[in-house]
Amino acid sequence: MKNKKNLSKKDLNDWKEYLNNPRDLIDKDIQNNFTNTNKKRFTFDLHGYNLIEANKKVDEIVNFCSQKKYSEILLITGKGIHSKSDNVYESKDYSKLRYSVPEYLKTNEEIKKFIFQIGTAEDNDGGGGAILIKLKKL
Repeated sequence: MKNKKNLSKKDLNDWKEYLNNPRDLIDKDIQNNFTNTNKKRFTFDLHGYNLIEANKKVDEIVNFCSQKKYSEILLITGKGIHSKSDNVYESKDYSKLRYSVPEYLKTNEEIKKFIFQIGTAEDNDGGGGAILIKLKKL
């Protein structure tokens, strides 16, 4: 970024205010700490997680959402098009989570008891790059 030598006080104040309160940026760290404004659906982005990390995080999310009475979880997994391996369950650095996460959910007895349905999200929610989990009402 270039430093502007003749910056007006208004521009400088606007910039400082924006840095303190960026209105158009999403803070992924806050999202990752389980804050969500829509009580019906909880959304979480798993981009950058490897298979082991993703499974652990999904376990935490399902338990959290069940306790907080969410009815749906939208997990953004990506489509795996940037993965370095052709094997959908194994990659050097990242797994194709869109295949492995649903399998983990279906086979984990502790989590399975909270889940009513697992499916691909609608196109406007991420389509093949997202998983929609519907939770049981307990």
